[in-house]
Amino acid sequence: MIAALLPTALRSMRRWLFHAGGIGLIPLGLLDSSLIPLPGILDVAAIVLSSRQEQLWLYYGLMATAGSVAGGFLTYRLARKSGKEALDRRFSRGKVNKVCETFGRWGFAAIAIPALLPPPVPMVPFLLAAGAMQYPARKFLAALTLGRISRYMLLAYLAARYGRQIMAFLAAHGHPVVASIVLALMAASTAVFYFWRGNVSKRRTWSVGGRFF
Repeated sequence: MIAALLPTALRSMRRWLFHAGGIGLIPLGLLDSSLIPLPGILDVAAIVLSSRQEQLWLYYGLMATAGSVAGGFLTYRLARKSGKEALDRRFSRGKVNKVCETFGRWGFAAIAIPALLPPPVPMVPFLLAAGAMQYPARKFLAALTLGRISRYMLLAYLAARYGRQIMAFLAAHGHPVVASIVLALMAASTAVFYFWRGNVSKRRTWSVGGRFF
């Protein structure tokens, strides 16, 4: 029954998305970062829109970022009010301890890196941990925005450039979700490479500077 209704639901969703355009990415972003997330839905929507209207990829990337950051901040605020109980209610004790340990060790990076990486990398546990552990709101927004804008801008650009070919191939041989994961991985890999290269350049600069002082 569900399998029979799925194609109709997907077609209805696609028609709604084409009608709403970039504005439709805002509610999808809120859902994607909510306590009941739909992993990958925002990636798929951004890819579909950017591959359909290549000239608007920048707009779609920004709207996807705005929706995701807004949803993430809402989840963070709810966890900030509830404290660590927000984590205990949703996850096992072992997972809570692991997330808190990771967040306590890495802080900014524990938000920015999961925000950059594609599904199935979980994001909600780190949003909840940031709120429960009273992480400063400005630092939280900076980390989340950095990760999300890197992800969705690169994703929208790659979709605008290669999305039509990939979608055409997958329409005959695969599934659209696969395209979102492939493009998201490409985007994440590109961003990580540039971040890594930037850190290497800084270390070299500090090393050279140290020789003169």
